[in-house]
Amino acid sequence: MIHQPPAGARDLLPLDVTQKRWIEKRLRPVFEGWGYHRIITSTVERLDTLMAGGAIAQSTVIQLQEREEDSPLALRPELTASIARTAVTRMTDTTFPQRLYYNANVFRRSKNNSHNSQQEFYQAGVELLGVGGLLADAEILLLLQDCLQSLGLHQWRLILGESGLTRSLLRIFPEPLKHKVREAIAQLDRLTLEALPLTPEQQERALFLFDLRGRPEDVLQRVGQLELEPGERETLENLKSLIDLLEESARSNGSTTVAPILDLSLIQSLDYYTGIVFEVVSETEFGPQSLGQGGRYDRLLSLYHPQGEMIPGIGFALKLENLHQILLQTGQLPTTTPATQTLVVPTSPRAYAAAFAHAQTLRQNGEYLPVELDLSPYSSQSAVRQYASDRGIAQIAWIEGEGKAEIEIVG
Repeated sequence: MIHQPPAGARDLLPLDVTQKRWIEKRLRPVFEGWGYHRIITSTVERLDTLMAGGAIAQSTVIQLQEREEDSPLALRPELTASIARTAVTRMTDTTFPQRLYYNANVFRRSKNNSHNSQQEFYQAGVELLGVGGLLADAEILLLLQDCLQSLGLHQWRLILGESGLTRSLLRIFPEPLKHKVREAIAQLDRLTLEALPLTPEQQERALFLFDLRGRPEDVLQRVGQLELEPGERETLENLKSLIDLLEESARSNGSTTVAPILDLSLIQSLDYYTGIVFEVVSETEFGPQSLGQGGRYDRLLSLYHPQGEMIPGIGFALKLENLHQILLQTGQLPTTTPATQTLVVPTSPRAYAAAFAHAQTLRQNGEYLPVELDLSPYSSQSAVRQYASDRGIAQIAWIEGEGKAEIEIVG
């Protein structure tokens, strides 16, 4: 089996890489234009670092075999925990807010433990650390919108939730049942929810939360009719202010951005987020496709801080594989790898050194435009021309023994 990749892994061929880089090259200037700086964290993390935030199930983490006396290690299944650890332990002399972006691979074992399920993924995203509130939330959502527009994507929807408010609305359920209700809502499992041993009042609240999605004004009005505690009402007002700010910003920029879908059933099955949560979805012929997700996590960084200091954070991750599949349908992605500009051909052994020199001069003068050297000196001229034509090479430089170059344009 040495000729096959590991289960769940896949190789990216040159065209795959060209298309992936096309996406990355359009996202990078957007991140940097908003003042974000790239960070690269370790691919391998301590298992307890990854588990500290409660963001992921241990069953999905790919662990590494180490000596028994060592702390267990694992491949990172996402970037937020690694960046949070780095920010509070390695960047203590910097001022907040910190705007960081990344472009990296992550590793996750499939939940269904299928042998051939993909286990390596690519993400690009941002983390805004050290600041909370309305403006920070709006910046992240507007930056996300800017990223998608830079890729030429317009047919997408932003689904917006508020994990703190939704979690608070679960308070009427007793502890043994609260987790099950939350799991059923997170998994959109109505049948399980209806089968739970709930009182009529609890059943009504559970189904109310399950269906709590739609136009922001409608959802806000429905929630506003509940008997809310002061903190819940304040959160509801903050959510309304955020939606109003997004709409006003779109009008100011002349944007045609569609209002988000407010979905207060959008919660995670494990603790992680503390405020807004969101997901970007694109409709495809096979149904909705998630392009990315994120949210606010104001307690995570304190788990890594030596003094437990509370530092707010918010961010998102874009799923590059899913973006790649959507963009393939738009016809925007390159269909070939970058073509070589010039093929340099020594016409005799005496021209070898001159050919290398000429190729290097072309690379340097052209800011490293692709230049190839013909490595088959005994090929016929017709074979060289055929090779250049097949590879889409623009021109051939025939190099004589004394260093003279004769340029031929490939027709």
